[in-house]
Amino acid sequence: MIRYNLICNNDHNFESWFKDSTSCNDQIKSKNVLCPECNSNLVTKALMSPRIPKKGSNNNQENTILSNGRNNNLNDAIRKIRDEIKKNSEYVGKEFPEEARKIHYHESEERSIYGEATAKDIKELHEEGIDIIHIPNLPDDKN
Repeated sequence: MIRYNLICNNDHNFESWFKDSTSCNDQIKSKNVLCPECNSNLVTKALMSPRIPKKGSNNNQENTILSNGRNNNLNDAIRKIRDEIKKNSEYVGKEFPEEARKIHYHESEERSIYGEATAKDIKELHEEGIDIIHIPNLPDDKN
């Protein structure tokens, strides 16, 4: 997953996550990316500087990005998406990678599922062509 800073034609800045740069470009070109403030689909990438952790730092970069006060709207949007998934999907726990494969290969009933997976599992599922969405944990989810 990669995070891009985006800007709409009304000068609203926001962030969004994509599978890769090609996916980002394709979604912007096909006007499938909407500004969360005005719903404009005229969106472009904004200038970004990379976040490079200091050598020897063990700070979790994902939490650093999401805990920034400017991203409260992003955090709220992630929570809403996660709540909808939980409401409309079956929890399969740590069996998520195995069950996602069974569904993909038509060995199990097709349905929406959610659960737990390691970074390695997620990478392997993507490499197999299995469409999944990784929803990050937010800093205050552990409180």
